[in-house]
Amino acid sequence: MELERVIDLEKVRVTAENYYRDGDFYCSEAIVKVIRDEFKVDISDEVISMASGFPVGMGGSGCTCGAVAGGIMALGLFFGRSEARDEKVGKAMELSKELHDFFKGKNKSVCCRVLTKGMTLGEKEHMDQCVFFTGQVAEETAKIICRELNIDTK
Repeated sequence: MELERVIDLEKVRVTAENYYRDGDFYCSEAIVKVIRDEFKVDISDEVISMASGFPVGMGGSGCTCGAVAGGIMALGLFFGRSEARDEKVGKAMELSKELHDFFKGKNKSVCCRVLTKGMTLGEKEHMDQCVFFTGQVAEETAKIICRELNIDTK
């Protein structure tokens, strides 16, 4: 896989935020799409489709934040395994925990219903917060990938 050698982290964040804000994609989809596109990973659009069930805390259930789930999916593109018993899974799990812990440290929870308590789905306060989370996770996911693969950032 031939990857980009310099990643603009602000562009990653802003693009992901705009995908959500403009209604093009929800959080998890926006993150998977922007990571795939900015790193120029040669995989089909179906990977974005795979992220469609995660928004609003896993299909509206209020569980894990969809942005975090999308970031973990994106990390799996680079560090996950596709062969049985491949030891590579350990790296994917380690980096997924890192992203989870980053988000929880910044936002006090990864539970969608906790993060959105008292908000009305789709109202400005909810949208602003989720747009922010989408950008935050997209940027941190890109930072982790760049660090691990020795890709320069700007």
